[in-house]
Amino acid sequence: MLLVVLFFLAALLPGGVMAQEEVEIPDALTEDQCLVCHNDLGALPEGFLMASSHMRLGLSCAGCHGGDATSDDEEIAHSGSWVGAPSKAQIPAFCGNCHSNLTFMRTWSPSASTDQESNYYTSIHGQKLKAGDTKVAECSSCHTAHAILPASDARSSVHPTNVPATCSKCHGDAGYMSEYGIKTNQYEKYAQSVHGKALLEKLDLGAPACNDCHGNHGAQPPEVESIDHVCGMCHVNNAVYFEQTSMARSFREEGLHACEECHGIHDVSAAFDGMAGVGDESVCTTCHEEGDDGYEAARLIGEQLAMLAAAQDSAGVSMELVRKTGMDDIDIGFLMRDAHEAHIQARTLVHTFDPEKTGVVTSNGIAKAREAIILARTELADFRFRRMGFGVATLIITLLTVALYFKIREIDARS
Repeated sequence: MLLVVLFFLAALLPGGVMAQEEVEIPDALTEDQCLVCHNDLGALPEGFLMASSHMRLGLSCAGCHGGDATSDDEEIAHSGSWVGAPSKAQIPAFCGNCHSNLTFMRTWSPSASTDQESNYYTSIHGQKLKAGDTKVAECSSCHTAHAILPASDARSSVHPTNVPATCSKCHGDAGYMSEYGIKTNQYEKYAQSVHGKALLEKLDLGAPACNDCHGNHGAQPPEVESIDHVCGMCHVNNAVYFEQTSMARSFREEGLHACEECHGIHDVSAAFDGMAGVGDESVCTTCHEEGDDGYEAARLIGEQLAMLAAAQDSAGVSMELVRKTGMDDIDIGFLMRDAHEAHIQARTLVHTFDPEKTGVVTSNGIAKAREAIILARTELADFRFRRMGFGVATLIITLLTVALYFKIREIDARS
């Protein structure tokens, strides 16, 4: 009883354990004395969520911390298998008691993986934790301790749209990360990138978050030999084409990081035609100078893309005129779609650095765009012919109407 009183008093003191107001306990858990007592004392852990994954399965306090949840006597409740709060270094194994037990996990989630703990110790976080660094992330750093929700739940700290902010809690804190000598502006750059805007603004769950490139439980920074494969998980054709070039081999020999040398890392911007070629926005001229083979290839590819884009613009203007007149633009739209697909394919083939290959595709796209322009001109000519015919017909009808009027007047005068 004395321990309970002391616990209650500690909860009232600044910095005490009381961190949450009372919650409504479901009928199925009203006999759980751990939950009942902590709830009555207003001493539930900070961030406690009754709707968490564990609580929904009936795995209450004793499910993780052990002890006797049937007793309201603190000494009995905190006896036997009770372990209390684990230390930072103990947390992976603490969670792994269940999550690494295949037989146990089959009962609750048959499809769940059971290799998270072993994978964690292959990560940079796990390796440092083993070496005694307790500042690194462990299970609760990302998943929380008492508000764990599945990644599919938008409230979860590991839901795709929340992952960047979860990682940034540590990696965006310059003071916390100062001893590691790594940058802390990743989140700001990512949020402005084509990936970040797609995920955070458009809520496109297909866009990559931190864990898609760095890994989840086995998180590691991508190495030189793997960066193009990381990007290639989504950008398959680009990676395949690049892998077959002499530039890929040269990049590895010189220790360059393939894709990111041109596209950036966390601040990846949307690709555009000007990145190829030799203009002011070109990334090719970062390495290649006028007179070398790479510069000439870049120039040709840039010109091909520019010509295709110009043809598409002209065809687009023509199609818009057809639409405004109300004439048939269906076939023109199909041709424009073919030209657009050729443009996308040509952009992908840029990663071959071969003007002959890109030229074949851009020429086909230009032909489709020009065919669309010719068809649009036919439709516009047909429209003008119809309008002229309508004008002539209107004039004839008007003349007949006037003639009929005077004829009626003449008949009326005779009578």
